[in-house]
Formats: sequence, C-alpha cells, structure tokens
Amino acid sequence: MESGPAIYAGVVFALFGGALLAWTGTRVRRGEPVAHGVNRVASATLASVAGTAALALGVYCLTRL
Repeated sequence: MESGPAIYAGVVFALFGGALLAWTGTRVRRGEPVAHGVNRVASATLASVAGTAALALGVYCLTRL
C-alpha cells in the first residue's frame, strides 16, 4: 500500500529535478541569466544543486520500493 505514494513522489521529484537541470543548462549555454538580479555563477550553481538534489531524492524514493 505504501508503494503508491513512493512511486508518485519519486516520479515527481525526478521530473522536477531533471527539468530544472535541463532548464538551467539551456539558460547557461545560451548565456542568459538563470535568475534576474543575481550573480550568474551563483544562480546557476544554486539551481544545479537544487536540481541534482531533487533528482537524487526521486531516485532514492524509487529505489526504496
């Protein structure tokens, strides 16, 4: 019964993390700011760390089934 919420949470975290990493990579590759009014390196680093953490949490949720 607990596997349903774990699958849902894992998929949501993995999709969010993957999408955030793809979006950040696209913005950095085009030379556009990741966040307006913030240092480019700091915002790209923070977004990459958050995306990686969400992706790792999604993988963790899916491996705990």
